[in-house]
Amino acid sequence: MLDYFKSYLPFYKRNLAVAIPVVLSQAGQMTVQLADNMMVGHVGTSELAAASFANSIYIVGFVLGLGLTFGATPLVGAAFGKNDFKGAASVLHHSFIGNGIVSLFLVAIMWGVSYLMPFMGQPESVVELAIPYYRLLVISIVPFMLFFTGKQFIEGIGNTSMAMKITLIANVINIGLNYLWIYGKLGFPAMGLMGAGYATLVSRVFMAIAFTWFMAKHKHFRRYFYLIDIKKFKLSEVSLFFRTGMPIGLQMLAEVTLFSLAAVMMGWIGEVPLAAHQIALNVSMISFMIATGIASGTTIRVSHQLGAKNFLEMRKAGIASLHLIIAFMSTTAVLFFTFRYQLPWMFTTDQAVIDAAAKLLIFSAIFQIFDGSQVVLLGSLRGLADVNKAFLLALLTYLIIGVPLMYVLGFMLDLKGAGIWTALASSLAMAAIFFYFRFKRKCRLLEK
Repeated sequence: MLDYFKSYLPFYKRNLAVAIPVVLSQAGQMTVQLADNMMVGHVGTSELAAASFANSIYIVGFVLGLGLTFGATPLVGAAFGKNDFKGAASVLHHSFIGNGIVSLFLVAIMWGVSYLMPFMGQPESVVELAIPYYRLLVISIVPFMLFFTGKQFIEGIGNTSMAMKITLIANVINIGLNYLWIYGKLGFPAMGLMGAGYATLVSRVFMAIAFTWFMAKHKHFRRYFYLIDIKKFKLSEVSLFFRTGMPIGLQMLAEVTLFSLAAVMMGWIGEVPLAAHQIALNVSMISFMIATGIASGTTIRVSHQLGAKNFLEMRKAGIASLHLIIAFMSTTAVLFFTFRYQLPWMFTTDQAVIDAAAKLLIFSAIFQIFDGSQVVLLGSLRGLADVNKAFLLALLTYLIIGVPLMYVLGFMLDLKGAGIWTALASSLAMAAIFFYFRFKRKCRLLEK
């Protein structure tokens, strides 16, 4: 057994070298979300519940757009692995066009959804606070998708550090503006939840501008612009990008819909359970965002080996990341369980909310390994551009099984929040198992 893990040591090192900047970038974004909720939570329980409700609706459209940008990474990575630099530039060209159009379409649709929010069974005080905050988040999708278009491109060619630097700077801007605008410091009016919304919008505009400036200035990346032939716009290239990105977006949408519907159902139980759900979810997202960083690094590593037709190294790169995430998530599971009463205190002083969140963190601890494993295995499948089957498996486990199970356990069996979170854990466990066997099968077929 020891010799088995020793054989993976070079792969652990290579995967981490690629993944660590992505992890830091993802952790930085999570820090901002945590800071938003901690600052808003100390304004009041209604504000925290409103943030939970708004984000649970917003995230559905957001991840669909974000998933589309992810479609560029395996295409760029495979082209880069074959030294096809013009092909990589073509992906950049067509993904900017496609993502720009999609971002505007998403804004229009999601803005319209805001008119339906009063009819979703939430407390009136929560809805009144949530709608204007939600609309600010919707507007911020345009600059954020443009930033991620560039980010996925340069990560596809192996550079993961620059996006990290820009993200971390944007995070500092966001947190600073949160402090000024939520609480009304240095002469600014105290805007509460809306202050957090404006801070998010400004920081995302900065990210898009900073990344555009970086790519235009840096000689290594500027050359890809020279390889783009604007006159050679090909609908087939956009179609290929969407055929890869759309299943990724739909898979992410299926998972987020599961968690969003969980938030809506928690709102049916009451304001305190909804606030507790938001806290437990935010704590869980700390480890999940690190897992997604490792998953993104895995996509890059697997796609490069696929492009080079080095199938043994490709398989071992994917399995190495699975080893890493199981070790990491096992640690976070112990921490979440041990400090389940201390962690919610960062978000609120309401003892009822703290007690409810502590109970939910027990379930979060249980599904840590499943959650990390399923997202990393998805990263491996994306590196293979095997996205359609992954979407169907996600649809089955997250929505066809997961959503009815939440309702049955939460309301028909009257387990309430405990039932809803038990269903979440069960769905993630099934997804991890299905994705593992799918990755192993694809590797066996390629290695023949």
